Amino acid sequence: MEQVVSDLAGEQEALDRLVAGLDDAGWAVDTPAAGWNVADQISHLAYFDEKAARSVTDPEGFAAEVAALMASDDPWGLEEEIMARGRAMSGTDRLGWWRESRQGLHSAMRGLDPDERVPWYGPPMRAYSSAQARLMETWAHGQDVADALGVEYPAGDRIHHVAELGIKTFSWSFRNRGLPAPEQRVRVVLRGSSGRVWVWNEGCDANITGPLRDFCLVVTQRRHHADTRLVIQGGLARRWMQIAQAYAGPPGPGRPRSGE
Repeated sequence: MEQVVSDLAGEQEALDRLVAGLDDAGWAVDTPAAGWNVADQISHLAYFDEKAARSVTDPEGFAAEVAALMASDDPWGLEEEIMARGRAMSGTDRLGWWRESRQGLHSAMRGLDPDERVPWYGPPMRAYSSAQARLMETWAHGQDVADALGVEYPAGDRIHHVAELGIKTFSWSFRNRGLPAPEQRVRVVLRGSSGRVWVWNEGCDANITGPLRDFCLVVTQRRHHADTRLVIQGGLARRWMQIAQAYAGPPGPGRPRSGE
């Protein structure tokens, strides 16, 4: 757990450096996610880092809160409430909210058994997977912020956690769209920025190979697969890359192909 929480903190610090010096105009810049500006992206992270900490420190209370939310008429209207809360803050207060939330998250997660189950907005997750999910969210929303600000976003080997979640959510990506989950899997071979290579599902016929960052961009729906350097072989692999979704919630719209 110590390593994954340290990796999470590293990703959060990288994004913090992007937004720490923004003025009001910078916070208000629209991001590629329709309806979301930079402030909304950070508010989203602050809120759910806060909730992830509570899922560890008060699992029963958190689970009851989620059950009530899911029984409401518009569960996903929660995002509008989060945006309104964040937009009412100054940039300094908004950043302070996120910094406090993530420090609480680190404290809650360090020392947990990686296999301990914690509740979330769906099935309970292993503590290790929960930390990976927070890293995935940080990096994906950070990519939106970087795209909005027109800057390069770092993609070190820490994002192998994002790729692993992308692999784990293979079946979910199909079921989430009302499609049967294939029995077969896809061999995935990815190369990190350091040159390290990760391999999943060795021996499968369908293949995806290419840069670690490109795969992460697709499974977090930050790029269309055709705009990456991924080599996709086999119908199953192509279908997966068209609908891959490493995060919870209703099916995401993805991003259009460049030029469309």
